[in-house]
Amino acid sequence: MDSLVIGKAIKGRREKVIIATKFGVVRGKKGEFLGVNGKPHYVRSACESSLRRLDLDVIDLYYQHRVDPETPIEETMGAMAQLVKEGKVRYLGLSEAAPATIRRAHTVHPVTALQTEYSLWTRDVETEIRPTVRELGIGFVAYSPLGRGFLASRFKKKDDFEESDYRLSSPRFQDQNFEQNLRFLERIEEIARNKKCKPAQLAIAWVLAQGKDIVPIPGTKRQRFLEENVLALKIALTASDVERLNQAAPVGVAAGARYDEAGMRRVNI
Repeated sequence: MDSLVIGKAIKGRREKVIIATKFGVVRGKKGEFLGVNGKPHYVRSACESSLRRLDLDVIDLYYQHRVDPETPIEETMGAMAQLVKEGKVRYLGLSEAAPATIRRAHTVHPVTALQTEYSLWTRDVETEIRPTVRELGIGFVAYSPLGRGFLASRFKKKDDFEESDYRLSSPRFQDQNFEQNLRFLERIEEIARNKKCKPAQLAIAWVLAQGKDIVPIPGTKRQRFLEENVLALKIALTASDVERLNQAAPVGVAAGARYDEAGMRRVNI
């Protein structure tokens, strides 16, 4: 959502919301990807720009969207820590960072949250990343808990996508990968029917069941989907339910990488 719109939405109710925003991915005027910037001067300028657009005095949680491989994480984190000292930011976070990077950053200033993709079809974080943040006492923010809408059973054929939909360029939504993933989705749908809930709600409930230190952030543009997603909080999964889902969606179940080749080079750095 545009930060100017958010600024207007929270006007007069700042104390009721927690504002998180991020910097790092640089885009052109038409939204094209230009690179990743973690240099100290950019950390500051991006923060000040966000504060201005949001019409805020302080950002609650400030993430580095992607790690800049050309800038030592100590320099980036040092600049972020300075913003905390100045009262412009309260807490710091990273996104898609590797375990070693998280540890290095954490020695400069405490990392409050790590935002990384996590869902029934993206479970690779369970091997090293999740144990690392738990050891360090860092919260885990799971983005794309619905697998970019796939786990909500929204897409069953190519005609379900608009021509401009970015998912058409995603490896998991293409050709044989897509067909294989649909077979995996059938198992999730069956479990959802048995639980008398929607597949999207089941997917969110599974993420919530992974620990109190994990917060899923499903995205949607429609109010009815937002309301359905919130109801996932009322779904109680038993240990047997969780195990059944783990067996239906083991680590590596998804066919295809979660990003294209260029995108994959920008994660787990």
